[in-house]
Amino acid sequence: MYKKYYSHFLTANPHIQHYASHSHHYWPDVTREATLQYWDDSAKFVDDKWGHIFGNKIPATQKLIAEVLNLSCPDQIVFAPNTHELVYRLLSCFEPRKTISILTTDSEFYSFDRQVNRLVEDKMASVDKVSTHPFDDFEDRFIEKITSNHYDMIFLSHVFFNSGMVVKNLKKIVESVKESNTMIVIDGYHGFMAIPTDLKEIEDRIFYIAGSYKYAQGGEGCCFMVSPKSSCERPLYTGWFAGFTLLETDGGNTGYSRDGYRFAGSTMDFAAMYRLEAVLTLFKKEGLTVAKIHSHIQKLQNNFRNHLLEIDHHYLTEKNILSVDYNHHGHFLTFAMPSPEHAKTMHDLLKSINVWTDFRGSRLRFGFGIYQNDCIDLKALVKPL
Repeated sequence: MYKKYYSHFLTANPHIQHYASHSHHYWPDVTREATLQYWDDSAKFVDDKWGHIFGNKIPATQKLIAEVLNLSCPDQIVFAPNTHELVYRLLSCFEPRKTISILTTDSEFYSFDRQVNRLVEDKMASVDKVSTHPFDDFEDRFIEKITSNHYDMIFLSHVFFNSGMVVKNLKKIVESVKESNTMIVIDGYHGFMAIPTDLKEIEDRIFYIAGSYKYAQGGEGCCFMVSPKSSCERPLYTGWFAGFTLLETDGGNTGYSRDGYRFAGSTMDFAAMYRLEAVLTLFKKEGLTVAKIHSHIQKLQNNFRNHLLEIDHHYLTEKNILSVDYNHHGHFLTFAMPSPEHAKTMHDLLKSINVWTDFRGSRLRFGFGIYQNDCIDLKALVKPL
């Protein structure tokens, strides 16, 4: 019943079973109209375009995101073309000559992991990485690390990109951080619009980063960050958008916005934000909540696991799926393959029968979206490797 929202993508790919929605999600039809609307608004408003965007489009999108995450202050949300820009802006809040002490995990997405690894090379950061495996006691081990050391920044994902494991108790982790000057950053990219998320009780303590490329279904180019209302950081890496609203100097000659836009950059293409707003507006109008989406995906995943029993494949078997609790899991299932070569070979084999997946190292990922068939068909697979 949800395929009606995706007619353009489905018509363009009639023979594909697309199980890479966690990586390149199909876009609803309303995003095409939104892209054209951005062009039309640019033509209509010309020099006054920024007034229209900052006065109307940004507040509307902030409000929609705040409703999804149960946030009380929509104006604490700032937009950027990618999450890396936002992460580096946070890193630039620390004194330049300081070695930033960071606690994170061994399962963060490449953009963050690569960046902090590079900072470590020049002794600009020291990083402790807690292994997410074994999953059963990860949160306890992470909290133990928090309480036994001092860190300037704590960074972890809500849903880990290389497994689908969900951090069940973000609140407990956040509350275990007793030092008020420790910056807590949650990467919510694989959780936003996939896992029902209520940040109300921790919104005054965390920075939450996500975007539209995955389950928000607006495509690349529109990421956002929620900052605490009490935030008074003065990022060294700053752009002119950070001076668009009411300013406060708070310790220097350069003024910063009093809301989330103190972390803003500079001119960006807001077509992606138009698309995000269109998707969130559509789902709100249709009553398609994150809880409903999540429930539907869980049914698809259950059907998929039952289908694995039918094909009796050597590698595509439930025992190879990385999961602790299927009732509390991200929207993709990850198979642990013997090696990166096995993962690539299986990916290529699946693609040859028009089943699109992706892989990261030795892990093969099947992502689920509401535009898919009720059950994947893998019966055309050749003999196992």
